[in-house]
Amino acid sequence: MQTLTFNTTTKIVRILNGPVGSSDTIKVYENVSTVKCSELGFYEVMRKESEESTSAIPVFRAPIANTNMIIIK
Repeated sequence: MQTLTFNTTTKIVRILNGPVGSSDTIKVYENVSTVKCSELGFYEVMRKESEESTSAIPVFRAPIANTNMIIIK
C-alpha cells in the first residue's frame, strides 16, 4: 500500500511507500494542477507544462486499489 498526499495550497504531491508518518517519500511532484480519479481505476497526477499553459498532462498514475490519497489544504 502506498500513500499519495496532495497539498492544494502549495500544489505539491508526495508519493510515500506506506502510511503517513512511518514511510519514506518515493517521489515529489510540484506545480500540480489536480489529481483526478480516472475511470480506469487510477489516480492521475496532472501537471501543467508551464504557467501559461491551459491544459494539464498526467505525470503519474497510481492504482486506486493500492493507494491511499490524502488531500491537505
